[in-house]
Amino acid sequence: MTRASVPKSRQPNGASSIYLGTDGRWHGRVTVGVKDDGSPDRRHVSRKTRAEVTKVVRELEKQRDSTGVRKAGQTWTVETWLTHWVENIAAPNVGENTIDGYRVAVYHHLIPGLGAHRLEKLEPEHLERLYQKMQANGSSAGTAHQVHRTVKTALNEAVRRRHLTINPASVAKAPRVEEEEVEPYTLEEVQRLLAEATKVRNTARWVIALALGLRQGEVLGLKWEDVDFEVGVILVRRGRLRPRYEHGCGDKCGRKPGYCPQKINIRRETKDTKTRAGKRPIGMPEELLQLLKRHKEEQERERALARDLWVEKGYVFTSPIGEPLNPNTDFHRWKDLLKAAKVRDGRLHDARHTAATVLLILGVPEAVVDRIMGWEPGKSARMRRRYQHLTGQVLQQTAAKVGGLLWGPKPHILESAAEGPVPVPSQTSAPAEPTMYVALLGERRIPFLHHEHANAVASQWGADHPNHSSEVEEWDRHEWERTRQGGVRAIRDRMPDRRIVHHAHAAYLPGGERLNIGGDEQWSVAAWEFETDLYTDLPVRWHTSRRPGCEVEAQVRGTERGAVAAAMAEACAQAVDRAKNPGKYGDASEW
Repeated sequence: MTRASVPKSRQPNGASSIYLGTDGRWHGRVTVGVKDDGSPDRRHVSRKTRAEVTKVVRELEKQRDSTGVRKAGQTWTVETWLTHWVENIAAPNVGENTIDGYRVAVYHHLIPGLGAHRLEKLEPEHLERLYQKMQANGSSAGTAHQVHRTVKTALNEAVRRRHLTINPASVAKAPRVEEEEVEPYTLEEVQRLLAEATKVRNTARWVIALALGLRQGEVLGLKWEDVDFEVGVILVRRGRLRPRYEHGCGDKCGRKPGYCPQKINIRRETKDTKTRAGKRPIGMPEELLQLLKRHKEEQERERALARDLWVEKGYVFTSPIGEPLNPNTDFHRWKDLLKAAKVRDGRLHDARHTAATVLLILGVPEAVVDRIMGWEPGKSARMRRRYQHLTGQVLQQTAAKVGGLLWGPKPHILESAAEGPVPVPSQTSAPAEPTMYVALLGERRIPFLHHEHANAVASQWGADHPNHSSEVEEWDRHEWERTRQGGVRAIRDRMPDRRIVHHAHAAYLPGGERLNIGGDEQWSVAAWEFETDLYTDLPVRWHTSRRPGCEVEAQVRGTERGAVAAAMAEACAQAVDRAKNPGKYGDASEW
């Protein structure tokens, strides 16, 4: 077909056009939008045949009418876009800690792995192969997932600005992250930590974490102006930021900026809470109030001792010369405290889980829990699921309420795994009677509301420990509440758990060599001899963890001996792998 033989017809304004050019090729023009200067944005395509150009024109029209056509202008690579996004778009609009995470993901993972790709040519498979490569090189699944979230956020912005039509990160499968079950510290462990905390500086710092559940930054950002001693309230309104240093010597010392003798902190010390819910008043127990008063007196003595070296900034918890505490130093003091108290290793943030679980045990209303913990109303339900753990004590209280509803005040028979029927009175709360019954088990004293409960426990314990005395005494309840630790909450209104829980554990050195502790044989114990939230009602549960001395420990527990024995082999295999490959499990920073 020649140009002269093509029928001529004028298309309406804005409509697509297809024509044969003087160069012998077919051309198409499609209006896809408006340029920055206000003129129509018409895209041009050229093919050898009319059918080919018609197909491309229809595809452009379809794309324009659905997702939109990529904006004309600068041709972005993954590297140029991510650099522009993180420095010019994200940095002015997010917090310091957030931008730190973005920069690590962009400069350490995304640009080295994908930076040369044209932005519009990036495919979901490219991202998925990057995640696999990261994990093969030792990065944890959590790190790879953080990279995925970062690139998804960056490319969403590219779609909003029409540099992309679809976000390949929205299609790519993110690495699967199995959230490790957090085991809150038990009452016994908390008491041991608090007892050890009295021997170190800033004792109240750890009491606040365990009793009130404040985040690390919130505790370190507290100032004396936030503490109302008359009302007994702490006002949380700011958080401590991690310092960021640069050389003060002109980079002549040959060290990293944080170790430069003349280092300069280029980041502000604190920031306001992230959300309105984070800014909140929290009531203090009387014991904590008195502890803070003593802490203030101790700080006055330190100020007098430091003299001209003291820097007055008004912080509650400071270094010996008045500077706010460094979060990294605070973290290491927490690890030292765990080791000194002989308490299992855990994150500092686990103290927050512990405080949230205590609120659940005490039956504090959800609205009050949200205010104390600083959770936003729209996210509070999810945060409660994450932080409040169903310990044995919570499950027992729930069972007691169900029993009281279904069976009422009449006694019923509860089958015991070892002793047969044990009479159980009403599961509902008993009236405040003046008399209670204390089972004296060696040096331990366990109070009960009902004589039959105390007698059953004393009899069973005496049979299990023939060389120790066991008996039951009547006590005045009011006297117990005033003088004994735990008060009314320590008095049991039901039979303790009689299940047998099986345990096994082992520890390994960093190279994978097994320490001469633990054993493959399980040891068993009646759960009722201890706080029931130390144990589990599952057939088996196991985990591995890195201890303060860098050893890796495998812990297995459960109600079925066979399941515990089978899981022990799997737990030990992971512990050996974790000891040999710490980076794979995110342990390298703790060495």
